[in-house]
Amino acid sequence: MAIKSLRILCDVELPDDTIRIWDGSGGSFIDIEGNIYRPAQFTEDALQSIEAAINGEAFTLSLSLISISQSAADSIWDYDETASVQGSPVVIKLQILDEDEQPDGDAIVVFTGEIDNLDVVDESTAEGIRSMVNLEVTNRFTLRTVTNGAVLSDVDQRARSAVLNPSAADDEFCKRVPLMRDQTIKWPNW
Repeated sequence: MAIKSLRILCDVELPDDTIRIWDGSGGSFIDIEGNIYRPAQFTEDALQSIEAAINGEAFTLSLSLISISQSAADSIWDYDETASVQGSPVVIKLQILDEDEQPDGDAIVVFTGEIDNLDVVDESTAEGIRSMVNLEVTNRFTLRTVTNGAVLSDVDQRARSAVLNPSAADDEFCKRVPLMRDQTIKWPNW
């Protein structure tokens, strides 16, 4: 049996363009549909965030792209200033490759979300200026958190319920819970 490899593909659908990148170095990668993915390097923390998102543990995905030229980072920052990227869809996919490093079947979508924040950071090193682009990507599970870490309020619960189950009736859980305070629990008499 031939040993197969795996590629992490990332599609960022901006208002005017779609950026397609894959985690690694080398040449461009062409998927089964003919889309061209440019090489990029995710930080180790970004790879761990992707792994958590794949396992259903992450609701906010932090992606950091390193080894980006200062001019590319500047153009990303300028683009965000002119046409906000907040709310742009981000799709993370896994592509299985055959023994010739060619796509073996369709890519598997493992995470879908929207850009919540974009940040470009420049740092000076002995080799020159190194830029890093940080993306915070949220998905539908973001509403599970409450800023103060407390129990969901009635408003928060209704908003969360509306997002998770839009076809259901209005959630009245928070209205019914206080009514339970006056109820008596009766254990079965066997």
